[in-house]
Amino acid sequence: MNKSLEEVNASVNTTGNTGVRKFLAFLGPAYMISVGYMDPGNWATDIAGGSKFGYSLIWVLLMSNLIALLLQSHCVRLGIVRGKDLAQASRDSYPKFVNLFLYILAEIAIAACDLAEVIGMAIGLHLLFPSISILGGVCITVLDTFILLFLLNKGIRKLEAFIISLVALIGVSFFIQLLIAQPSVAEIATGIIPSIQNEEALFIAIGIIGATVMPHNLYLHSSLVQTRKFNRTPTEIKKAIKFNLIDSAVALNLALFVNAAILILAATTFFKNGNNNVTGIADAHQLLAPMLGSTLAPILFALALIAAGQSSTITGTLAGQVVMEGYLNLRLQPWIRRLLTRLIAIVPAFLAIVYMGEGAVEKLLIVSQVILSLQLGFATIPLIHFVSDKKKMGEFCIPMWQKIVSWVAALIIIGLNAKMIFDTIKNLITTGDNPILISFTIVPICIFCFIMLLYIIFVPLITKDKRIEHTRFHNELKPLQLSTELDVKKIAVTVDFSESDNKAINKALQIGNKNSTIILIHVLESTNAVVYGENAFDLEREEDVLNLKNYQEQLSKIFVACEIQLGYGNPKVAIPELVSKNECDMLVMGTHGHTTLKDILLGTTVEAVRHKIKVPLVLV
Repeated sequence: MNKSLEEVNASVNTTGNTGVRKFLAFLGPAYMISVGYMDPGNWATDIAGGSKFGYSLIWVLLMSNLIALLLQSHCVRLGIVRGKDLAQASRDSYPKFVNLFLYILAEIAIAACDLAEVIGMAIGLHLLFPSISILGGVCITVLDTFILLFLLNKGIRKLEAFIISLVALIGVSFFIQLLIAQPSVAEIATGIIPSIQNEEALFIAIGIIGATVMPHNLYLHSSLVQTRKFNRTPTEIKKAIKFNLIDSAVALNLALFVNAAILILAATTFFKNGNNNVTGIADAHQLLAPMLGSTLAPILFALALIAAGQSSTITGTLAGQVVMEGYLNLRLQPWIRRLLTRLIAIVPAFLAIVYMGEGAVEKLLIVSQVILSLQLGFATIPLIHFVSDKKKMGEFCIPMWQKIVSWVAALIIIGLNAKMIFDTIKNLITTGDNPILISFTIVPICIFCFIMLLYIIFVPLITKDKRIEHTRFHNELKPLQLSTELDVKKIAVTVDFSESDNKAINKALQIGNKNSTIILIHVLESTNAVVYGENAFDLEREEDVLNLKNYQEQLSKIFVACEIQLGYGNPKVAIPELVSKNECDMLVMGTHGHTTLKDILLGTTVEAVRHKIKVPLVLV
């Protein structure tokens, strides 16, 4: 299995540092995680909570932050001690069908997160530059992909510095806005007492939890802590965990400050003045200036929103790479992976705006955060199992009190989600237009997800001693079956009548022996060949046949058995068919000399052919 985020894995060397310099070398990963806790999705839920229910939901933010800190500390342990991210650990520990299910949920969560960030960025651009429509802003966010690619190529420390500067901008913006708003500290303190006023408050509370404790952050943090290189002794591992925990505590408390500032700002500015229906980011921006008497506040608000969207989208896209590589062991080109992640978020946002109008984006923001919360249990439970396993974590296994608190937190999240889902489905069935459709679609899906949740909770506990984990990157090494004699009867050689033919045929002669037969293969790619196949008779075919016979005669003169085969149409299809038809034992191909752009436009024949043949392939 590949290393997590292999291009930056162990790229920051901390072995030569001591004291404060060593501590500073470990700082950074948690700040990249913290931006996910202050993304535009949080803004939507915090503004809705503050304007509708005042300071009463501050306790939800505090609880969410404590849960987040606990879970992120588990990610630190998993990544540092076992050298695996959450997706890789899941892939090694669960059956394929469970991993596929978890992968699909993780991708949905990342898409929902990215959707919020795309919309948030678009709204921020529109607020700061009214000439840019929200739809135009959504399209502009595609460029984020290339910003991330550029920064990552410069090294993980450059990326972390960029993120930290954006986080600082967000923090300073809201600190100034709070100074302008002047909220009452005594009234804020009343919000620490837990209370849920009604079902709408529960819905927003769950959205806040989903927006704060983000599942994709669990995957990403367990990967990012592996960017630090250190001596893997028990003492150094303990130091690495300690430094990363300090990093997490500082970064997540900064995120708590931003989230609390948004909610307090909404409560002070809107709720206290009777504006209880300000649930949208755009509405909040428009009302800040007249209600606070300051034109600076809305500008800072828009700038912070753009910074939050930009920073969050970078970490969300990285999380997508971690999830795909970890669960599927599949690596795509970085720019393709990041562009794909971005398009998955842009398409629903684009369609929603086109068909439902720009007013729909605010609803999409809150719904995206609820989706995140629904997926959270499927990420937290495996994480708790992994860091609780003494056999694999050794002395770094979490203590009993952390196990208890972690399970209580996970059950609270699952319980709140279950209640919300039950109430929602009940209302849809009793008051909706299509109760039968809902009963036969949404209900079975929810039941299946509940069964899978029970599986990942209880089965690892029952089969704990029986689970076999692949702790190495490759399968168990088996003895080689060595042979010094080659028995290659038929060697296929692809020719295109270029200079590479000489090298390819000579390589085949070196591999073969006096009993070997060389089979020369050429594929006719003309329009006639594509349309008529073997019935294509034109000047190009006649010339190709003559060239093949010329090669055959030259080989015959040195007493080499040679046959010629002409294929038709697509070489990627024709070559494997001819190799199989002639029962060849080996295929020799000369490289075509394409580079970058031609490979993208034309594709590579070699890549396609090697997946379709069952014999060794030799490239010359």
